[in-house]
Amino acid sequence: MKTLTERQKTILILVVREYIDGGQAVGSKSLVKNYKLDISSATVRNEMRALTEMGFLRTRTGRIPTEAGYRYFIRQVMKNADLPNAVQRTISHQFSQTRTNPEEWMTLAASVLAHQTQAVSLVTAPRNEEVLFKHVELIATQGRQILMVLVFEGGDVAQQILMLAEPVTQEKLSQVAERLNKKLYSFSAEILFSLHSPADLLEKDIFLLIQDEMKKRKTGSSGEIYMDGMENILAEPSFAKSDQGKRALRFFDERSLLEDMLSSSAIDSDIGGVQVLLGNDEGLKECSLVLSRYGIPGQVVGTLGVLGPMRMPYARTVPTVRYMADLLSNLMMSET
Repeated sequence: MKTLTERQKTILILVVREYIDGGQAVGSKSLVKNYKLDISSATVRNEMRALTEMGFLRTRTGRIPTEAGYRYFIRQVMKNADLPNAVQRTISHQFSQTRTNPEEWMTLAASVLAHQTQAVSLVTAPRNEEVLFKHVELIATQGRQILMVLVFEGGDVAQQILMLAEPVTQEKLSQVAERLNKKLYSFSAEILFSLHSPADLLEKDIFLLIQDEMKKRKTGSSGEIYMDGMENILAEPSFAKSDQGKRALRFFDERSLLEDMLSSSAIDSDIGGVQVLLGNDEGLKECSLVLSRYGIPGQVVGTLGVLGPMRMPYARTVPTVRYMADLLSNLMMSET
């Protein structure tokens, strides 16, 4: 994509900011007037036309940002935006009033995020970052159906009902479980991912399911998810005029979709780093997701963030999410 001139960078940032603030397509005359630009509206119009040809803007009785335009704006925001000190003090004071109770921290974090950003907040409970396999049990129930019980170091347990291609005896299931337990005991997720799959078909299937479950655990997205601000979806004009609000509400009812989204989004991000995802799948193509991980690196981690319309006030949302992640991380470290 063509490199922008300094004037084009300024105009693009102003168009995105104006559209976020007002929700209306931006014209060259209003841009010159509102920001007291020392260039003519004709010059601005020519630059907006060039930005449209480059894919940063699109036409709708004026200009509105494309995803590329939003992405450019967000990169600038993430470098420069800070949460005002007064807001930081207010949030810090709210947390100082709570007991030393992680569950209360999660509930309050969700409430504060929703209030400060006027979006839907998501906070996952912290989980051990290092996931270690302890043992697996395979129990025949009826016909081709079996129960897999997967136990991790620390006592965390996952259960799953499986349907096999054909019935298998309990003796065979116990033998498969015994081989896997000897082979995988105390292995981390990383070690499991590096191993070759067993030759035995049933053992291979169980091994792959164990890998999948350990991957989910490692992302820190499993467990309790605290949410707040659902009413903000329907209060947002861009959602109220379309089916996006209803789709988003249905999405939050689907726990597996929510977990998968948080898992795939936050797995590679650093503690305290902010990640912005635009045009998410699963019916949320007009939405934006701002996420960050919090916790103690190498020990326990969780994910927090907000979901709202793509026309989101990023200059406030990004530093709010970053500050909340840092605050929760510091609270957890103070208790170790």
